[in-house]
Amino acid sequence: MKTMILGLLAETPIHPGAGQDTGFVDLPVAREAATDYPVIVGSSFKGALLNHARDNGLEEAKRDQVFGKQDRAGALLVSDVRLVLLPVRSLTSHYKWVTCPHLLERLKRDLSRAGCDGAGFSMPNVERGKFLGAGEASLYLEERNFAKSGDVTEELTALLEKLIAHAETQARIPRQLVILHDDDFAWFARFGLAVQARNVLDDEKKTSQNLWYEECIPPDSLFYALLADRNGGTALETIAALLDNRPYVQVGGNETIGQGWLAVRKWEGGDA
Repeated sequence: MKTMILGLLAETPIHPGAGQDTGFVDLPVAREAATDYPVIVGSSFKGALLNHARDNGLEEAKRDQVFGKQDRAGALLVSDVRLVLLPVRSLTSHYKWVTCPHLLERLKRDLSRAGCDGAGFSMPNVERGKFLGAGEASLYLEERNFAKSGDVTEELTALLEKLIAHAETQARIPRQLVILHDDDFAWFARFGLAVQARNVLDDEKKTSQNLWYEECIPPDSLFYALLADRNGGTALETIAALLDNRPYVQVGGNETIGQGWLAVRKWEGGDA
């Protein structure tokens, strides 16, 4: 089975909706049930790729072959889009790209499953309240303080750069990457996303008719997805050609206000 990893960097806020409210947030983002990590579910991402194919002129017969129809499955298999780096505000420096050993372990397993050549990296180890990364001995993320316990390996930074489309953005990874303990990262994944107030105004009086609160995944969040061709045919070649032509995909809601854009970088795999 042919495979491909897509690195997906958020260019704008992303709102993959969950369809239900949680507390004061009327429109939260979709999250994994067990971990609470933000996620873009595979069916949503597959639909985004289908829209991308339509917008870029892929003929209907080929679309049906790759993506399937209501009564027939297509050749393309699409995983959930998984988080690997989350931007977090720092009170003492530029924002940091934050991850944890659990996210890196999942990335390692997925790279191995896809037959990619980067799956052999060494797993980091970090204690609660500590961090691995460049810079000073103390780091403030939001209102929380962490003490430095080591650096991030060049092996790991080089691997993460392969998921990012832009050379200028890749160059920031070594100085902005921070690895926290799984439990510390979970706090930022649950409570560190932006919540925006949105409103509908009366056309004449300009008074509020409907105020709601909407959660978004911040720009510069880094995700990845695993694609496969179950028939061993040309589905991945078709997707690759479409992304070569325009390496951007729009997912989630609020497209008309510029949200949901991901920059794509392909990472060719092997046979799964």
